[in-house]
Amino acid sequence: MRPIKRMIRILNRTGAVKVFIAYIIVLCIGAVLVTLFEPGIRHIGDGFWFCFVSSTTIGFGDFYAVTVLGRVVIILITIFGILTVAVVPGVIVSYYTEYLHIKEKETVSTFLEKLEHLPELPKEELEELSKKVKEFNKKK
Repeated sequence: MRPIKRMIRILNRTGAVKVFIAYIIVLCIGAVLVTLFEPGIRHIGDGFWFCFVSSTTIGFGDFYAVTVLGRVVIILITIFGILTVAVVPGVIVSYYTEYLHIKEKETVSTFLEKLEHLPELPKEELEELSKKVKEFNKKK
């Protein structure tokens, strides 16, 4: 459950949730417009499906735009979908990498702080520190 919470926190902090909500709104508006403009799409569900398939660039071919306005709507939705798919993962990976870098710095800082006060540490902490150094050397 912890990775899910971390992912939700990352999505909130990076603003990716806003992009996702905008994506859903664009799909809904597109579905309404396509349902209105395209004679082959009679139901809003079919319009939403067509917009989703177009935005992900899958394009199954079960529906296709025949009117100029329908094609314009689908072109805009496809461009928005491509940008969303390109931007959101990049932002999330960048944020997560920065998060790991900060955690690593905190760990190194704590370790160095303990080393500075080595003579003052109790025996238990010295043994713990020794174990961590041995683990670190094994990973190399």
